[in-house]
Amino acid sequence: MRRKWRPGLAFVLGGALCGTLLLSLSGLVTFRYLGPELGYRNAAILLTIVITAATAVLGWLLVRLLLRPITALERFATQVVSHPADPLLPPTRFGTRELGTTAQSVIDMADTLRNRETTIRSFSDHVTHELKTPVATLKAATEMLKDDATLSDENQHLVDQIANAAGRLEQQIEAMRQVARAREARHEGTTTLNAVQDRLRRDFTSLDIRIDGGEVEIPIGPSGLLVVLCQMFNNAGEHGAQAVRLIAEKRESQIILLVSDDGRGVSSGNAPRVFDPFFTTKRDRGGTGMGLAIARNTLRAHSADISLAPVTKGTTFSICFEVK
Repeated sequence: MRRKWRPGLAFVLGGALCGTLLLSLSGLVTFRYLGPELGYRNAAILLTIVITAATAVLGWLLVRLLLRPITALERFATQVVSHPADPLLPPTRFGTRELGTTAQSVIDMADTLRNRETTIRSFSDHVTHELKTPVATLKAATEMLKDDATLSDENQHLVDQIANAAGRLEQQIEAMRQVARAREARHEGTTTLNAVQDRLRRDFTSLDIRIDGGEVEIPIGPSGLLVVLCQMFNNAGEHGAQAVRLIAEKRESQIILLVSDDGRGVSSGNAPRVFDPFFTTKRDRGGTGMGLAIARNTLRAHSADISLAPVTKGTTFSICFEVK
């Protein structure tokens, strides 16, 4: 931000109000004395021209000092929300001192968030890259050992355990990459439950899917909604669910989406941890514990959030979208 003198907001607003008042008073006084000299018609025309020109100058100052900086800051904030991965173009005009301070705070906050996301993505890419080689080595070694006919049953069992561990590591690596991508991905647009129901029924034939409020517009693109629902449907199926019910409704400035299933449900002890990355109760069956973390990160990238609703049977998740 360039260092130069900027008037205070109180000075700008006070000056505009005083200027408007002075124009009105001076117009009345001038009209009183110029009327008899120039004629009231000519005096009125002259005063109209002068007041209009002075008002235009005041309006131009307000636009330059207030409207343009506020609009530029709004565009910058929208850019950060809509395209966080693109190069940022911060505003160059800041108007008053107060607007300059606010703009600098917003720019610093955007840089901090951007750097944090970049660090997380770089860390996940680095870790997954470094782990791929030893995991590939483990898999190759176990495949070679399995072909060795001289291995005892005990050693063969140990090789199988190593192979299973390598497979779980590979799943965790891919899950971690998906979580990192979910923090950055944007699925622009809107969709409805009716628009994605065919895909859901095709991919989850074992579930009886029921939909209420299928025409309600949900503020996320269809690809994003499918990412969220597919993760939740996978969890429902793995926990013994036979039916899933989706309810979408608009409540004042929010869109609420309820996802309920008739599965085994979540115990009270596990409920506070269901959204924690890597938390799973089915690790022995290949669970990575990343499904709900991916769903939550995808939703938070669209100013939405998900919570576990307290129910006595099955599982119900509540997704809340803020409508602007």
